[in-house]
Amino acid sequence: MPKARPLTCPAPRPGSAWFLPLQSTGRGIRRPKPPGHQPGDSDTRRPGRHLTAPAHAALSRLPAPEGGMSVTLSVDPAGPRSWDEPVRIAVRGLAPGQPVTLRASLRDEKGARFRAHARYRADAGGELDLARAPALGGSFAGLEPMGLLWALEAERPSWRLLKRDVRTPFAVELEALDGHEPDAGRPLARAVLERRFLPPGVRRVPVRAGRVRATLFLPPGEGCFPGIIDLFGSGGGLCEYRASLLAGHGFAVLALAYFRFEDLPEYLSDLHLEYFEEAVGFLLQHPKVKGPSVGLLGFSKGGDLCLSMASFLKNITATVVINACVANTIVPLHYKGMVIPCINTDLTKQKITEEGLLDLVDIWDDPLEESNHQSLIPLEKAQGPFLFIVGMDDHNWKSEVYAHIACERLEAHGKDRPQIICYPKTGHCIDPPYFPPSTASVHALLGEAVFYGGEPRTHSRAQVDIWQQIQTFFQKYLGGKEPIKHSKI
Repeated sequence: MPKARPLTCPAPRPGSAWFLPLQSTGRGIRRPKPPGHQPGDSDTRRPGRHLTAPAHAALSRLPAPEGGMSVTLSVDPAGPRSWDEPVRIAVRGLAPGQPVTLRASLRDEKGARFRAHARYRADAGGELDLARAPALGGSFAGLEPMGLLWALEAERPSWRLLKRDVRTPFAVELEALDGHEPDAGRPLARAVLERRFLPPGVRRVPVRAGRVRATLFLPPGEGCFPGIIDLFGSGGGLCEYRASLLAGHGFAVLALAYFRFEDLPEYLSDLHLEYFEEAVGFLLQHPKVKGPSVGLLGFSKGGDLCLSMASFLKNITATVVINACVANTIVPLHYKGMVIPCINTDLTKQKITEEGLLDLVDIWDDPLEESNHQSLIPLEKAQGPFLFIVGMDDHNWKSEVYAHIACERLEAHGKDRPQIICYPKTGHCIDPPYFPPSTASVHALLGEAVFYGGEPRTHSRAQVDIWQQIQTFFQKYLGGKEPIKHSKI
């Protein structure tokens, strides 16, 4: 696991955050729509294809050479598993010390293919167990039992792996080849690993209540469950995969859309906190949700919205934000006649990487400057604790700087310090475990490839730890079942 370090509270440093150089119009922010464009955040308006490939612990044994043993590729536990569950991959029936290449491939719901491969060597007993055998090179190197998943890379440039329809699984095709790539020989064994996004017993309930447009995920079992509202960023749409997986750990999670979905505004224009207040009321009134309060989970723009909700709305007990700003961003926020302006920006500070990617880390002005004071979110008004998750290589905005500002502000008002966990070499886009880290992808609103930062191997390990930290935090402050400690294979 990457060594995540808690933050202390030094003096705030000047910094800026993440800016979207969007086309501003009288109606708000315009979203370019290039042909064939894949969103950087989620867009679940188009249902995915149902996968029919079977999944078995050892799907097939290819014919052994004359006089040879039959080689098998096994996955343990066998059968369909939730995306955030680790599995153990092994190849048996090899010759002692035999060189082997393992390949993985996956097609997303838009037909884009993702691939990963790694070179190995069987042990003296003719077995290859990814929990014990280090990869000798390929898409990754070293001991990485789940590397064939997190190292999946799109064949299309800057294409991000997303799950648009959680009702269908992903089928990951695994293959063992004799020898080492690029000269690997005949296939030895194959298997299909089915990775689902609706854990066993989790119910998916579409929500169209008043103005609220969302999906509620309810855990299996009797009784009531702690409630969480889940918000994504400026890509818009209704993104469900994080909420559906989190519901498998004992929480009732409302994945909430706020623009670019059904009859919600198409563009990210002025936002009204009353809409989010209505979502809080809906969740608390649900018979399967345990009151008297709920938690919030927000990423990027969804993070500063969660900070505003916690600061102005009632019945918020615990708030987790992932790479979020402590000022209101992108568009003004309205509530009961009050307006929180968005932080100022400087478009001249936008950079282009050597690969031609947008680097937006320096675009936002310092929120501590006097001209931006009105955009700062009054965190001291919040009733519950905060957890700030910080990717220290975030190239969308300076998340670590903002976490320091939050800490200073709360302490200055006599409030408890927030819990802050920093992850080195971790970028902006933090997903549940085993998602391939998105160091760059085409953003849904910009229509251009954005550099998000992060070193893939370290970032992927951070995602495993962050997932556990989120569950532990909500379990502590909302109640619910104890988080499951997965085997760190």
